[in-house]
Amino acid sequence: MNFPLYIARRYFFAKKKASFISLISNISMLGVGVGVTALVIVLSVFNGLEDFQRGLYKSFDPNLKISPKEGKNFLVSEALLKKLQQTEGVASVTQVIQENALLRYRDAQMVVNLKGVDDNFIRQNRLKNSILQGNLVLHEKGQDYMVMGTGVYLTLGVNLEDFLTPVEVWFPKNTGSKTIDFTSADAFSRLNILPSGIFAIEQEYDDNYVFVPLSFAKELFEYGNKRTALEVQIKSGADLARIQSSFSNLLGDQFIVQNQDEQHATLLRAIKIEKLFVFLTLSFIIGIASFNIFFSLSMLAIEKKEDVKTLYAMGATSDIIMKIFLFEGAIVAFSGAIFGLILGFLACWLQETFGFISMGIANALVDAYPVKMQFSDFLYTSLTVSLLTVLASYFPARRATEAGIIS
Repeated sequence: MNFPLYIARRYFFAKKKASFISLISNISMLGVGVGVTALVIVLSVFNGLEDFQRGLYKSFDPNLKISPKEGKNFLVSEALLKKLQQTEGVASVTQVIQENALLRYRDAQMVVNLKGVDDNFIRQNRLKNSILQGNLVLHEKGQDYMVMGTGVYLTLGVNLEDFLTPVEVWFPKNTGSKTIDFTSADAFSRLNILPSGIFAIEQEYDDNYVFVPLSFAKELFEYGNKRTALEVQIKSGADLARIQSSFSNLLGDQFIVQNQDEQHATLLRAIKIEKLFVFLTLSFIIGIASFNIFFSLSMLAIEKKEDVKTLYAMGATSDIIMKIFLFEGAIVAFSGAIFGLILGFLACWLQETFGFISMGIANALVDAYPVKMQFSDFLYTSLTVSLLTVLASYFPARRATEAGIIS
């Protein structure tokens, strides 16, 4: 039997002479438990939000995006497209021309992010489950069509049933001159296109994006064989990292090949930084709760001064005395921590399963707050409690050994 642990357990479960010590010990356990519960829940919510963002990207962004390292566009040849398409694991390669353009519909107008895509985009069905009204059609029977986000649709007041009123798309002509007379209609390229459908993914996309055929964008922007990006979809089960590395080697340093996380690195990094600061803040709160352990052990050392003398007389060493009080602090802290971990796990499981806490947004894509538990969060929380417990228990334990020796 571990003698220091046995004595620590006796001290923990025994009725203490000073009820104030018991009160502080209970407050310590409660404080650690509440802090651990909050830490587990908040970290799990951040994990859920991160996964939720990734889920949004999957319906809009490609598995891999190839873009120029410098400038807005680059020349695309049939030979290059063939090499990319023939790479093992590649399902399709979509050519993209993307620029800001002005849309006008009757008396309304707005600037949007206009994205021209080829037929591969439609075959991938990336927007199929996001269409609210109309159809996912960009070209049919010799007629070009536009698919727009709900925000664009509402701002312009577009009527999908009105086939006689097209949407006007305006873009400044590339005249080669440094000065452009924007008051002249001749300074702009203008094309008409009919709307065919409305999609809803997320506000950032819904309020800014419209999709048109590649040929339409090529004519409007006067791009010729230039493209702003190539979007690659891979086959199910293919090694994404291997394909990304293969493309990087093939294209060289003049191009950037990004996976979905890298395409939104800034946002995901912001979520991780917020998660880190929340972890540090709640750890600080747990640290404050651990100070109660410091005070309770200090008073316990005073109360058990005669017991310490007796243990020394029976041959106990300073290490044994210190371990007794370290174990006492650990029992107090881990009792609260275990309670907090269990309570946090149950709260997250209930939210994952039943979604009791709603987002509180009428048109949100998910009804309840997304939650995802990760083993690493439980591990780091336990390690944090362990470290804080050692720091809070060390000095009272050392004081108890010194008091016993001096006496």
